[in-house]
Amino acid sequence: MSMHERLITPSETPEDLAVTTTLRPQRLGDYIGQPQLKENLETSIAAARRREEALDHVLLYGPPGLGKTTLAHIIANEMDAEIVTSSGPALERAGDLVGLLTNLKPGAVFFIDEIHRLPRVVEEYLYSAMEDYSVDFMIDKGAFAKSIKLPVARFTLVGATTRAGKLTAPLRERFGLFYHLDFYPVPELVKIINRSAGILNVPIEPEGAEEIGRRSRGTPRIANRLLRRVRDYADVKADGRITREIADQALCSLGVDRIGLDELDRKLLRTIIDFYQGGPVGVEALAATLNEESDTLVDMVEPFLLKIGFLSRTPSGRKATPLAYQHFGLIPGQQTMGNGVGCLFDA
Repeated sequence: MSMHERLITPSETPEDLAVTTTLRPQRLGDYIGQPQLKENLETSIAAARRREEALDHVLLYGPPGLGKTTLAHIIANEMDAEIVTSSGPALERAGDLVGLLTNLKPGAVFFIDEIHRLPRVVEEYLYSAMEDYSVDFMIDKGAFAKSIKLPVARFTLVGATTRAGKLTAPLRERFGLFYHLDFYPVPELVKIINRSAGILNVPIEPEGAEEIGRRSRGTPRIANRLLRRVRDYADVKADGRITREIADQALCSLGVDRIGLDELDRKLLRTIIDFYQGGPVGVEALAATLNEESDTLVDMVEPFLLKIGFLSRTPSGRKATPLAYQHFGLIPGQQTMGNGVGCLFDA
């Protein structure tokens, strides 16, 4: 199963993009969750507006799907500024970045997603832009080379990353505000699901929203995606209303169990238990056994398993915890070949 085929992948899919504008909150008052971040950001924005200055550069970091892009748009809206968006992989040449920087309007928000993937030669042009609001651009080569200082309007760089540790020290030190986004508790996901259901005109019972929230892996993007899939099931198999029973039936049919694990999660855990006696096992060996990229496992699969205590990282590799064994109805030291039972582990 590739990451693009996973229903519960935290990465944005083309279908997600189609509804993002509809469901994305536009103001901090509508943003649900991350209360400490929200309070601190609100204070910083209010102070910047009072001084009529651009907001300090902001670094948002945490697992995918938690609202980093949404917060970047909210910052722009709260500052009454335009937002220009790009991503680390898209800025391949220095000229691409310089062109965007020199065309920014005063106070603009420049959002770079996956900022840790900026090429080093491109990243270095950000340093002076962030500090001095100018860019030294080299033209020609060799004996004819010369540097031109190009002014840049005062702007706010909002960088988003899932791998804050991969940022270079010079870039990281130039951010004034650092905000970590963590997984959402179920009650906050239920609020998000109810809000989205209202926007999409989906009738949903409180128990139905809670069932979807429990399986959403602490991630709003996944919660909204599961809501749309359950809505489809309810329209075809029932009267269109989402109840706990309908949500349970729909998500089980899609292979999402009662705590949000899917086939790849179960396969990873059972591989550690069955093939490596519970671990420890190196991530490269695990990736080879599963025929997946190691970065895929590290960025997209492991964070949630670590969060719920099913997986542990040790200096010698990954280990399945007693909670993972319990989930499969096993005891530590007991192995049974195969991928385990179906989606309803606690049925």
